[in-house]
Amino acid sequence: MAIPFWLTKLLIRTRLARFIPRARRLTDNGTAYLKYYSDRVLTAPVEELLDPAIIPHAMNHDVIDLNQPTPDAPAARGAVSVGRTEAHSAPGRVPIALPELRLGIAERYLRAGRTVNPETELMVTHGATSALASALDAFINSGDRVVLFDPCSPIFVLGAKSRRASIRWVPTWTEDGRCRYIAAEFERAMKSAKMLVLADPGNPAGGCLADEDLEHIAWIAGGYNVLIYLDESFSAFRYGDNPRTLALMKGADRLALTAGSVSQEFGQPSVRVGWLAGPRHLIRACQLMANLSAPYVPPVCQQAAVRLVSDSTPNDTTERFRAKRQYAMDRLRAMGLEPELPGAGYFVWLPVSGLGMDGRVFAGRLFKEARVLVGPGVAFGPNGSGHVRLSFALEDGRLREGLTRMAAFVDRLRNPSAPAPTPSPTREEPAEEPAPEVPVQAQERKPAFSRA
Repeated sequence: MAIPFWLTKLLIRTRLARFIPRARRLTDNGTAYLKYYSDRVLTAPVEELLDPAIIPHAMNHDVIDLNQPTPDAPAARGAVSVGRTEAHSAPGRVPIALPELRLGIAERYLRAGRTVNPETELMVTHGATSALASALDAFINSGDRVVLFDPCSPIFVLGAKSRRASIRWVPTWTEDGRCRYIAAEFERAMKSAKMLVLADPGNPAGGCLADEDLEHIAWIAGGYNVLIYLDESFSAFRYGDNPRTLALMKGADRLALTAGSVSQEFGQPSVRVGWLAGPRHLIRACQLMANLSAPYVPPVCQQAAVRLVSDSTPNDTTERFRAKRQYAMDRLRAMGLEPELPGAGYFVWLPVSGLGMDGRVFAGRLFKEARVLVGPGVAFGPNGSGHVRLSFALEDGRLREGLTRMAAFVDRLRNPSAPAPTPSPTREEPAEEPAPEVPVQAQERKPAFSRA
């Protein structure tokens, strides 16, 4: 006999749900976590979602699958090796998760001092965006308070708004590469909240949270029983020391979900593979929601991700990007702009209000007049209207050219009477005489990372 929804909520509030078999099945015997589950999870058809007749589990190699949903393609085997039966899923876990990928991700966490059970505390997703979607679907109801740092990724904002959450912003700023916030404002925002969603390192400002900040966040979240969703996609691009692991800190160890992906660290957004790690009773709910919306991460994408996360070859990406960061900062400061040095990532959070316009107008005019695209800061939070986000992850020559065009554009803003740049000569117009050679020492110094 089905239990009415109002009675289900009452049983959860009174902690009597632990005696209900369906509640134990839903949470994998973690009924203490029911208070975090969203209505969508509580009303989900859990028996059907865990039924192998509906969500098939992968077979062993010695099983002939006469129920496979797609035709075999022998002609494609030479181009891409996709093991149809190598994927594995135990009951209640996301189907088609390659064991070697889950193990590779778990080993990455282990190197950082965190032990993650690849079978029960880890799920593979369609990128970090899908990881966030499954967490929001699993725990956020209409009206629940979600705390966001300002500025933050637009995906965080859109995801919370699409679940009709009540967003509470915590203003932040970057100081010497560190993300700073006012403790009292953060504590007020966390009171009565359901979830804190943040990234460390941050996007777009590139600020990193210091150990004492992480300890404060863990302490407040634990005190108010607020779930933490932490996106660590940019953690490979830290230009300073690595902090302690938030998920191991007292208070956060039972509440923190951490997400990552191969898009940022390895520059492979087309692979669309991410992951979510955390306490198994929280992962359980996220898996059920993923089973409803995006259960199957293509094995070919997972195989590519395996090679990326398992590659032990020394990676000089951080050092290369350190040089690119310094070059971008030097060029921007030469324009008379005052960006704060990012402590991580490959973005610069650039204030442009001193030029007499907000970020949206600046970005629109820069694109129209110089064909250079930057991100208007208004997309990243309430206090971003006077900023734009600029990436220095481009190929060296294009970065140099983009900053050169931007410098000319800024100069025209400051000197409106200056003549506009002369269009390139066409076939009907004679080309101008070549300019005399400039001494080498007078030429613009090329960045250290340039291949030119």
